[in-house]
Amino acid sequence: MNENVNKNALFYGSCFALITTGFTFSIRAGILPQLGEEFGLTAEQLGFINSMWFFGFPISMVIGGLVYHTVGPKNIMTVAFVTHTLGILLTIYAGGYVGLLISTLLIGFGNGCTEAACNPMIADMYSGLKMNKMLNRFHMWFPGSIVVGSIVSKFMTDFNMGWEAQIWILIIPTIIYAVMFFGKTFPKAKVEGATSLKENFKAMFSPVYGFLFFAMFLTAITEFGPNQWVSIILSSSGAEPMFILALTFGVATVGRFFAGPVVGKLGQTGVLLGGSILAAIGIYMFSTVTGPIAYVAALIFGLGYCYFWPVMVGAAAQRVPLSSALGMSVIGAVGMFSSAIFQPIIGNWIDNSRVLFEAQGLTGNALELATGQETLEKMLVFPIILIVLFTIFFFWQKNSKNTAGTPTEVGSREASEASV
Repeated sequence: MNENVNKNALFYGSCFALITTGFTFSIRAGILPQLGEEFGLTAEQLGFINSMWFFGFPISMVIGGLVYHTVGPKNIMTVAFVTHTLGILLTIYAGGYVGLLISTLLIGFGNGCTEAACNPMIADMYSGLKMNKMLNRFHMWFPGSIVVGSIVSKFMTDFNMGWEAQIWILIIPTIIYAVMFFGKTFPKAKVEGATSLKENFKAMFSPVYGFLFFAMFLTAITEFGPNQWVSIILSSSGAEPMFILALTFGVATVGRFFAGPVVGKLGQTGVLLGGSILAAIGIYMFSTVTGPIAYVAALIFGLGYCYFWPVMVGAAAQRVPLSSALGMSVIGAVGMFSSAIFQPIIGNWIDNSRVLFEAQGLTGNALELATGQETLEKMLVFPIILIVLFTIFFFWQKNSKNTAGTPTEVGSREASEASV
């Protein structure tokens, strides 16, 4: 088989695998109200279901990253296909809370396998500028597919198509990537450098890496907290929640395409600090405004978080270089694990706020609006803490010897491999 044909098939297959990941995020967000109503679930229980997506992701991502060079991308993607398929089918036939927990965990596991296999596989297939270009194009499909999935979920819901029909949509890109991978020759894994795992772990205990590790907890939940709960907390705001979700991730898609020039101008620390400020403004607006102005809040919020993930990973790659690829994988896994922890907490906030406002006599849309806005006010604490942390980081790293040359190198191999 022609080498270029094989590369193209593997690359586009990887894109469809990442589309599956994005669809599982946006369509699940769109059907949360239906799941809660059909199975009589509280918001806290929905939060635990959400957390399984984020919990399965880092487990398989770290495991896959550690074994990539021994088992290869083909076997990891076989596991991804099996767990994606089982997760989708078990979601449709879950029958209740426990079934949804298990099925969502399987889907999250498949998503993590996709990241663990496809990032280094694409890096192994290409080199130099071509490698960075292809990795950037690959990663655009995560927010891009969330935009598409949000719109699909919105219209299917409007036409009274049940949540099961929406979950069936997930099987389409899953089958496509399996067909595109079938029978293809996968590249052999390249050995990345001579740095030992002992040196990697030693570097990961440095103050800078510890700071990034902690900050990633907050940047990830700042991004995924409001977005995952958009259907519930903005359902009575006068704006269409799934359009809000599509808009925020649409901004992120475009923003990440132009990441190089933006970070080149502001630097990593400047982008992280500026993003925290914009994210705080966006969430504050979500918690206070109603109607069309909420779409303006979505634009500001999207601009705020769009660079968090790739720049945080890029900062770890450049400022703690001895942590190597393992350090990058762990930073990405920390972000997903953070979201797993906070999802049920956010759900509990929603339940408690609803009880509080019901006791005050609110009902209907007024009740849901007050509940959503108070929950968003609580979420505001995440970017506010980040503003303080990244202000400290800005001055701490201002004269660091490791900052030279980084701003334009957010697309470096390590950064690109670990970013979502």
